[in-house]
Amino acid sequence: MKADAPLVSVLIPVFNAAAFLAATLDSVLAQTWPNLEIIVVDDGSTDRSAEIIEQYRDRGVEVIRQDNLGSTAARNRAFAASNGAFVQFLDHDDLIDPDKITIQMRRLIADPLSVASCEAGCFTRQPEETRFEPLATWSDLEPREFLTRNFQPCEIVTAQWLIPRPIAEAAGPWNEALGVFDDREYLTRIVLAARWVLFCPGARCRFRIGNPGSLSQRPDWASRFAAIELCQKHFLARFEDESVRRCLAIDWQELAHACLPYDPGLAKESLARGKALHPIKVRPGGGSRFRVASSLLGWRMARRLQAMAGRR
Repeated sequence: MKADAPLVSVLIPVFNAAAFLAATLDSVLAQTWPNLEIIVVDDGSTDRSAEIIEQYRDRGVEVIRQDNLGSTAARNRAFAASNGAFVQFLDHDDLIDPDKITIQMRRLIADPLSVASCEAGCFTRQPEETRFEPLATWSDLEPREFLTRNFQPCEIVTAQWLIPRPIAEAAGPWNEALGVFDDREYLTRIVLAARWVLFCPGARCRFRIGNPGSLSQRPDWASRFAAIELCQKHFLARFEDESVRRCLAIDWQELAHACLPYDPGLAKESLARGKALHPIKVRPGGGSRFRVASSLLGWRMARRLQAMAGRR
């Protein structure tokens, strides 16, 4: 450990992650940055997660246990217990490449009023299969431009970010009332609290898809609605122009397209929210069968048919 290297806190909420947790912790312990604090909050796991975490205590991993209160509460608990000048949130099944934090720290040390993002890619089985496909947000951007591009849409992945502590404190805690899209809402506040978003080529994180235990796999339309509503509030409080309203209108319509077969009332309200912001209209995407059904029956009926066939 180098005394002159700022401390970075890596904060990991864990719930029933026995199948993935060791790989995640190993990826953190393999970091080339010399001064790390690793805090794991076990959020009431009922599988072998607690046993696995214990095996890492003698390697410097701090463990906090709590009843099952949700991932946002676990992240807030970890942050409150941390001491780092910089913060890395990491989901319990995500991986970061060995020099991820080092590459980002090189930029943030010179510009601590900004936040750092990185390349993110997804995989299903093996991390080596991860595909890194450049997105519109893979460049240095000021907050308004980053959020406008992200809403149209790009991925926001929790593991991408390295956050100076003053920015995390200014943005406030994770919203424990949200079940899904909590990361979108939190990171919107983080970006708005920063001077700039610094993209760090070569720094990489890898996130799993298709994990049935992931919150992102559990539809919670009311929570998604609430998260988008909060994002709109945060965004418009800082920036108010046509391009901002346009991207928010698109976001509302995309929610309506997704939830229509399952919650028609929420879909109707989402469309109304979008229409009130901007006149742009977008149609849901899909394969050739969906496009044919949409042209013949309208996108609403086509989405209902998709849902009946078991497709979200």
